[in-house]
Amino acid sequence: MTVDKNLRIGIVGTGAIAASFAALFTGNGYKTTVIGRSEISVNKARDAYTRIFDVLEERKLVTHEQRKSCAAFFSYSTDYEDLRDAELVFEAVYEDLNIKYEVYKKIELHCQKIEAIASATSVLAPDDLKKPFEKYRPQFLVAHPYNPAHLVPFVELVGSDETSAKAMQFAKEFLESCGRKVCLMKKSVPGFLANRLQHAMVREALYLVREGVATPADIDMALTWSFGPRYTKVGLLQHQDGYGLDMLEGLQNYLYPHLCNDSGASPVVSEAVRQGNLGQKTGKGLHDWNEEKIAEFRRGAAEPYWRFFNWNLP
Repeated sequence: MTVDKNLRIGIVGTGAIAASFAALFTGNGYKTTVIGRSEISVNKARDAYTRIFDVLEERKLVTHEQRKSCAAFFSYSTDYEDLRDAELVFEAVYEDLNIKYEVYKKIELHCQKIEAIASATSVLAPDDLKKPFEKYRPQFLVAHPYNPAHLVPFVELVGSDETSAKAMQFAKEFLESCGRKVCLMKKSVPGFLANRLQHAMVREALYLVREGVATPADIDMALTWSFGPRYTKVGLLQHQDGYGLDMLEGLQNYLYPHLCNDSGASPVVSEAVRQGNLGQKTGKGLHDWNEEKIAEFRRGAAEPYWRFFNWNLP
């Protein structure tokens, strides 16, 4: 199905995900309005949007003329009335139910043409998020991207028990028109899909640190240089089929009793937090950080995704 290029998109929020979404959507030729709480916050979103295109132009993924064409589709405001004609609205505000509830009430009050409303939450369940809606519950769903959303091509969609199939399909087709790989989850679970997989691995990694098996640097090296690259080309469960499920059964019966089964935060993390070692923001976490290392980390985090750049530029 071809998505109408006259579709009007709204984004509520001014953080990194909001700016990334704005770049992605305008970069595919959709009129997009970002709503913030104040002039300061919308200017912050505008500056982040500009920096994204600075990098894209520097890497010769967009020309200066294409950049100007994309910017013509971008607008920002503090007035929800500017979303009155939006057919698809993405909410990307702070992960607090009360803050999101206030946003949803304003969306329902001002938006007249809604086909779908999608929260970019990474943790909150759609059945909890839907509560303030009166008329738009069938249109509400979660569309969880990964940061930076304008580069990482995966989005997972999950509805509440009241979300319509029409709204899910509408959001899916729109995101696919922007070059995203979209996963429709069959039901909602805490952490959704990709974060559950990621945190199962993080839990085991921190357990190995706690037990003195390896250092954080060793664990990161093992991931980066062993199985990490494999899963950019084949799926995790595809690989198990290739390995052989009979062999897998024996391995699991032997290994699983020895794996970490912590049901709360790792003591390694809790102790670091107690000491004020919060990661890059404080210069020390599981690793030591300075400006040079942080810049290198950011370049490296984005590097695998440049090959997926596939915008349908206006």
